[in-house]
Amino acid sequence: MGNPEMYVDLTPEFTDAGTPVIKFTNDDDANELLANDPNALLIAIVLDQQITTNKAFSGPRDLKQRLGHLDPARIAEMDEDEFLTIFREKPAIHRFPASMGKRVQAACAVVRDEYSNSADNIWDNQPDAKTIMKRLGGVPGVGPAKQKIAILLLARYYGMDIPGWRDAIPITLPD
Repeated sequence: MGNPEMYVDLTPEFTDAGTPVIKFTNDDDANELLANDPNALLIAIVLDQQITTNKAFSGPRDLKQRLGHLDPARIAEMDEDEFLTIFREKPAIHRFPASMGKRVQAACAVVRDEYSNSADNIWDNQPDAKTIMKRLGGVPGVGPAKQKIAILLLARYYGMDIPGWRDAIPITLPD
């Protein structure tokens, strides 16, 4: 099964306020950001491609450190070359900084334009799994596999009540 250090223990811990903090990464600050900022979670999902989960889910923290924010409107409105330069800074946010930087910027434009500048509007108001998957499908970089991963994360680990989530992701999970 490969190197066990490549896999992430998705057993959540909880803050005093009851917010789940999943150990996606080896960095507590990155995990806290993912627990508290839906835009960070969506960016991580977009980045989760051809790199380790640790690297993908650390990306939003690294990007926030470089930009000072994760505001989708501000990211979408940045000059593309300037944004890609930030994405390429060593260590690069992603193994493919140009293509994934463009994808993150395009995803942020969708969040700005269609979801009132907050990714949680994609999954808030208790839509069913199919609705959330359809909304996620309109975000650049979020195809069918990532849609299912997002549904699993939101329902199983973020504790959201998403009608139909088990039917939407045809995998067997322990109770």
